[in-house]
Amino acid sequence: MFDVGLLELAVIALVAVVVLGPDRLPDLARQAAQLLHRARNMAHNARDELRSELGPEYADLQLRDLDPRAIVRKHITEAMAEVDREQARATQRSALPEGAVPPYDVEAT
Repeated sequence: MFDVGLLELAVIALVAVVVLGPDRLPDLARQAAQLLHRARNMAHNARDELRSELGPEYADLQLRDLDPRAIVRKHITEAMAEVDREQARATQRSALPEGAVPPYDVEAT
């Protein structure tokens, strides 16, 4: 998600130890973990409340389904697949049967 490698994490940890000191670092890490846990619980509660408000037809709703990028990507993919199907049908319709002569327009040549 943040595209942070192992080396970057090591540098961040080293800077944290130097700036905050080894005495305060465990307490701050514990507080950060508690904050993350509370934020995750709030997100789960919001999702569950949204599901209950929308009704049983949205029981399998995921928060990532509400991402505008995912919605646009889904619709574009479906539209492109439909265009591909239409082109395949048009190619099949325009194919001449075996031994048939294509139409010839004298005025066009």
